[in-house]
Amino acid sequence: MNTFNGFNMSLGNLSLLADAESRSISAENPTGEKGKGGMALPEGPNHPARELGQGWKCRPCIKIQPGETATLASIDGPGIIQSMWFGGIIVSRDFILRIYWDNQDEPSVECPLPDFFASPWALQQPEQPKKGPFAPVNSLPVSVNPSRGLNCFWVMPFRRHCRITLENVSPTQPGLCFYQINYSLQEVPEEAAYFHAQFRRVNPLPYGEVYTIVDGIKGKGHYVGTVMGWGINNNGWWGEGEIKFYIDGDTDFPTICGTGTEDYFGGAFDWLVDGQYVTYTTPFLGMHQVIKPDGVFNSQHRHAMYRWHIMDPIRFKEDLRVTIQALGWRSGPRYMPGTHDICSVAYWYQTLPAAPFPEFPHRDQLEII
Repeated sequence: MNTFNGFNMSLGNLSLLADAESRSISAENPTGEKGKGGMALPEGPNHPARELGQGWKCRPCIKIQPGETATLASIDGPGIIQSMWFGGIIVSRDFILRIYWDNQDEPSVECPLPDFFASPWALQQPEQPKKGPFAPVNSLPVSVNPSRGLNCFWVMPFRRHCRITLENVSPTQPGLCFYQINYSLQEVPEEAAYFHAQFRRVNPLPYGEVYTIVDGIKGKGHYVGTVMGWGINNNGWWGEGEIKFYIDGDTDFPTICGTGTEDYFGGAFDWLVDGQYVTYTTPFLGMHQVIKPDGVFNSQHRHAMYRWHIMDPIRFKEDLRVTIQALGWRSGPRYMPGTHDICSVAYWYQTLPAAPFPEFPHRDQLEII
């Protein structure tokens, strides 16, 4: 008797049959219904498919107007989001991704679209969407490919309902959104938790304060990843700070304490080889982007990093808080707290209901300046 349900696919179980039903939502099939893809008709006398007709790429994307929130997916469960892809003129912080599980009023994922895909410095220009800077990401759960193709493979189970939205917070600029949300309709194991992702940004970090990646997590779950963007506001090396995980009632001192910023992201000795930063992107960790000052208007050094706790998830039973220090050097030598432009996305799984997220930043607080 076949007992495999198609949950947690891998190379080790890829040959096993299951009763799960594959579905996919896109602009060509906005409901994901069986046999309902590619049904749009050419609209207007100048449509590229006006001579070919129905079925010939008549609705490959949607336009999200300024101030509009588009519902990309509304799915009745049980099921699992298996992968998502985004492209188009939307790869900026003007587009906010939110995911709601099982009819919760508060989102479990709330993040600028590029930051969710480990691209905090996605300085896309709407009038020149193919112009850089661009940084590829070649990791296991997240892949970013030319030109800003955003892919994720986080397993996201839900039991009753899934709703995915994308808000355009620009006051003037519409965005073309190409997207594909692949999922399966199937039973979800009782022990499966819900995926969460939360964005934060402080610019500048006040002198002597630690940066909080996430706090206020309540429930049982495990922490699975960190994305960070770091805009440098001080001279010299800036990454001596330790990351700390305060687990299940830890107060002044954490259970897990790192040794340095580049160490946490899998590097060593300031990421320097022959006096230059060297980028890398690997299945579980990376420092994949360095933006250098241009001597004119781009005045900051900016770094993008990620660390996925897939092989080493950080388990908690009641609560979790994660912080990291901004720490450089001054004369002496002595440590010097940094005052940098720091942003992050924390990723974790937990039971529902989750504690509400902090108020999401205003557009001006998201702007890369």
